[in-house]
Amino acid sequence: MQFEPGVTEVDDLLVDVARAVVVVAAGSGTRLAQGAPKAFVAVAGRSILERSLESIFASADPVQVVVVVPAALVDESRALVDSVAGPASGYASVVSGGASRQASVAAGLARVAPSVATVLVHDCARPFTPTAQFDLVASTVERTGHGVVPGLPVSDTIKRVGSAGEVVETVDRSELVAMQTPQGFPRAELDAAYATAGAEHTDDAALFAAHGHRVVVVEGDPVAFKITTPWDLRRAETIARERAAAAPAPAAASAAAAERGSNPAAERGSRSDDDAHRLRTGLGVDVHAFDDRQPLHLGLLHFEGEAGLAGHSDGDAVAHALVDALLSAAGLGDIGSMFGTDDPRFAGASGEVFVTATLERLTAAGFDVVSAAVQVIGNRPRLARRRLEMEARLIEVVGAPVSVSATTTDGLGFTGRGEGVTAIATALVAVVDGTSIG
Repeated sequence: MQFEPGVTEVDDLLVDVARAVVVVAAGSGTRLAQGAPKAFVAVAGRSILERSLESIFASADPVQVVVVVPAALVDESRALVDSVAGPASGYASVVSGGASRQASVAAGLARVAPSVATVLVHDCARPFTPTAQFDLVASTVERTGHGVVPGLPVSDTIKRVGSAGEVVETVDRSELVAMQTPQGFPRAELDAAYATAGAEHTDDAALFAAHGHRVVVVEGDPVAFKITTPWDLRRAETIARERAAAAPAPAAASAAAAERGSNPAAERGSRSDDDAHRLRTGLGVDVHAFDDRQPLHLGLLHFEGEAGLAGHSDGDAVAHALVDALLSAAGLGDIGSMFGTDDPRFAGASGEVFVTATLERLTAAGFDVVSAAVQVIGNRPRLARRRLEMEARLIEVVGAPVSVSATTTDGLGFTGRGEGVTAIATALVAVVDGTSIG
């Protein structure tokens, strides 16, 4: 493998940026068994490569994008990349890969612009990696100067086995994480590591660490899974279709724009007189302290083995914040005024009871739920492994898109001390046709 750090061919690019993402898309996809290189296999009508690039180009900060593909597909890939990048096509280039993944990454690194100080290496086979994960990895590299990899806690019990297949020991999974991409590095150190690499490594973090550099882990995302088998592909198609179903219909948006006409002032006036009076937003906040005597219910899920939350009902802070947001958006008060704080009918009641009753109240008042979002603030439980499950459960009950996110307060305050959980929710509701709302 030959690699000359700093030697680039960027005369045809418009880049003068501090970050670059090398997208590795040169694999054959043998295990996927779809008769085409993996990057070009379709997921619900769009290739894996297209879906991978969408998240990168959605970043608020400009980056150089170097896509590494099989040599025979460079021209085809160039057209595809330009199509996804649109006006940002000057930030992208396509190069042919090598005989191994490591050689392909080296080919991509050789095309990185001189201005770049931070390089991310991303596996194209993870097409749903959120834009926020790219941004988190890059900013952590720049803040710490270390290599950075996103990872997820290992949920399965792990056994070490001997040569005859016998179980030798159970491995402590609290010390294990499953690695994802993008993996980020200071550009100079990564160039030097590749220039002197004498062995193949399973990922770039291993190569980087083998040259004496520190690598740290940030929280990954379950949706950033890798498509390897036909089962993975089927799962990806389900996610893609669900997202498409939840997105606004382009035809409907175009029809509404045509009805308003092309005059910007008229469009603003239409929004003011129509949409602004038909859409309402609301905010809800709920705080509960931990109670070791109670089971933990959060986001309509049960967390086995976790300390619960204190409260007259089941203490589901996510459900309660969501109820307050919905009631706030519709101008119908709050959870306390609707249900009371000590009504014996709701002693130990599930969060679903409150959400369902609230939805019935909104329907009677002439409102439909458009969407909602909830952020959970606290040190525990760790939501990464169950976030998608929580979203799916909330969507099932609410009947509209609900997104869930989580954060901590870096050890500060009530939640930072591990005393409890805070949930903040927002909701968007629409006035039903024919309903008069003052």
